[in-house]
Amino acid sequence: MPDDNTPDRARKTFPGISSRAYEHPADRTALVALRKAEGFGEVFKKLNSILKEPSGRLILLAEAVKVSDQQFRRLDELLTDACLALDVPERPAFFVQQDPQMNASCWGLDRPTILITTGLLEVMDHEELRFIIGHEVGHAFSGHGVYRTMLFWLTNMANNLGWVPGGAFAINALITLLREWFRKSELSCDRAGLLVGQDMEAGIRALMKLAGGAHLEEMNPMAFLDQAREYESGGTVKESFLKILQVKDRSHPLTAPRALELTRWVDSGDYRRILNGDYPRRDEDQNASFRAEAKNAGESYVNSVKNSTDPLFTKLRSFAEDASGVGDRLGQKMYRKWGPQGPDDTDRNEQDDESA
Repeated sequence: MPDDNTPDRARKTFPGISSRAYEHPADRTALVALRKAEGFGEVFKKLNSILKEPSGRLILLAEAVKVSDQQFRRLDELLTDACLALDVPERPAFFVQQDPQMNASCWGLDRPTILITTGLLEVMDHEELRFIIGHEVGHAFSGHGVYRTMLFWLTNMANNLGWVPGGAFAINALITLLREWFRKSELSCDRAGLLVGQDMEAGIRALMKLAGGAHLEEMNPMAFLDQAREYESGGTVKESFLKILQVKDRSHPLTAPRALELTRWVDSGDYRRILNGDYPRRDEDQNASFRAEAKNAGESYVNSVKNSTDPLFTKLRSFAEDASGVGDRLGQKMYRKWGPQGPDDTDRNEQDDESA
């Protein structure tokens, strides 16, 4: 683990915070629906305890190192800080596993379990690890394990039904929707990581290292964000379709656009409002409206299209605007011609016909 002698600075904590405070609208809508589905979570917890969770934890106890005040003590302290910041009532289990690939994950329902690899541990500094651990605690706090488990089972089911003609079609459609949710849940937990660390530079550095490895001295955060903008706006309409296909089967959003998305959340003012103590409380979660959250999710997608510089979305937006303008003009003309008329409207209609 790289050395970092920077002393810890005072960080704000968020007593009673609800995970809705940092969740992406699409992620939050799905979670609100889940929380209101009586018994659904309990069914998955029971199935998970029978089929997966005990064996997974046993393997980690045998093949990984359990983080505690006696092993990987600095990681244990970072986990404590993250749980304190988000006021998480129960600490997740935490393991480090030998693997050269950089990865971190959170799974499990009865007790969430965080796993990070040595590949990740060896390239991240102290504050970057704080961001990553905060990200994974965000997954645990939001209860993302339910949907992640569902996606895991459905993916296996689709593979097993691949030989049946059309047998996997409906499942694959659901998997596609779940992967879209999964990608949004990653954006949610980047926000959780930022709330834990309260260090935007560390968050961007961590994402840069996920993309380019440990060679931070060779990278530039502004150039990294610029390349995300170039990805979003560059290319042709044909390449826009390729982007959609490129992301469709991924569980995680693309790394550079992901970093840009985090900066946009800060620019929106939501991050500052939470730091100032203006955030939803978990004791209000039962009153959260699915309809309101679905509306917010829809508006989020609409705004992403409106603000997108992608060539496909730009053309679609221009077409919609042009069509709307033509439709408005045509509608006004038709209304004047065929709608209720006053004594002076006939001459005006005849002039409109001539000009047309």
